[in-house]
Amino acid sequence: MQLKSVYKVPNGKLLKIILDYDINNKQINKINITGDFFAYPEESIDIMEKKLIDTLLIKEELLEKINSVIKQYNIEFIGLDAEGLVEGILRCIK
Repeated sequence: MQLKSVYKVPNGKLLKIILDYDINNKQINKINITGDFFAYPEESIDIMEKKLIDTLLIKEELLEKINSVIKQYNIEFIGLDAEGLVEGILRCIK
């Protein structure tokens, strides 16, 4: 199932998510993250999208995975944070 959300991160920028997930086990099959925020290094969003595949759509699980990827790849966001990204993803299934 493919769903979309547009979310204005509090004190941040606009975040757009296109989410394709398995409705039975609530795992991410594919995700597209865009918006008017900035991410460094340049390939950060591609990395994040790939690492989120197969992650369960559970707040704690998403937050743990996103924070792990941020730390592992030294990702810096401007106008977005891990909590905002989790909220944007979960809004797709609400």
